[in-house]
Amino acid sequence: MRTKWIAPVALLAAPAMALSQYLIYQYAPVEQVMGIVQKVFYTHLPLAWWSLFSFFCVFIASILYLKTRKRFWDNFAAASAEVGVLFSGLALVTGMIWGRHSWGVWWTWDPRLTTTLVMWFVYAGYLILRSMSLSTERKAVVSSVVGIAAFIDVPLVFLSARLWRSIHPAVFNSKTGGLEPEMKLTVIVCVLCFGLIWAALVGIRSSQMALSDRIDNLTTHDEI
Repeated sequence: MRTKWIAPVALLAAPAMALSQYLIYQYAPVEQVMGIVQKVFYTHLPLAWWSLFSFFCVFIASILYLKTRKRFWDNFAAASAEVGVLFSGLALVTGMIWGRHSWGVWWTWDPRLTTTLVMWFVYAGYLILRSMSLSTERKAVVSSVVGIAAFIDVPLVFLSARLWRSIHPAVFNSKTGGLEPEMKLTVIVCVLCFGLIWAALVGIRSSQMALSDRIDNLTTHDEI
């Protein structure tokens, strides 16, 4: 696996994060109703979106592994799942901070929140499965099957606010005017910034797993 792109992406993520913080706290206006607490939205949204993308990558990589039996796809699925669980967990935490100010409670069993929590538990279980002491090939096959089946909840998370009555706010709603131009620009920059962070984390974990496979192969070869 080629890893030369990881360092430039990781280095680019640093100034992107600095720019996003400037836009959040200096450029974007303070929301009239929620005040300064609304600014957690600029972190919450990218975390949620990239976590869904992570689990989509797990789904695709799992299919490709079952088709090709290439270790690259299994490692990519595992790395994407780890970053996805991290990002979705942080999305839940930031959402609770936002919800506490908006709704007066830390947690409510809203369809969007509930399906997201279920999704987090499903993929946390997926990672536990990957830590079990099975043969490499068997673990990869079983994990791929679970990775495909687990994706069922991801579209439900995305569509939950539309399928069921939800108090979760819509992000881009043209009927009510949506976000101010400054807010939209800040959201776009933050999403791109977290995309760079996501790519760097997934790339690093994938390369670490590939190196671990090489070490295991060398150790097995020496024992033989």
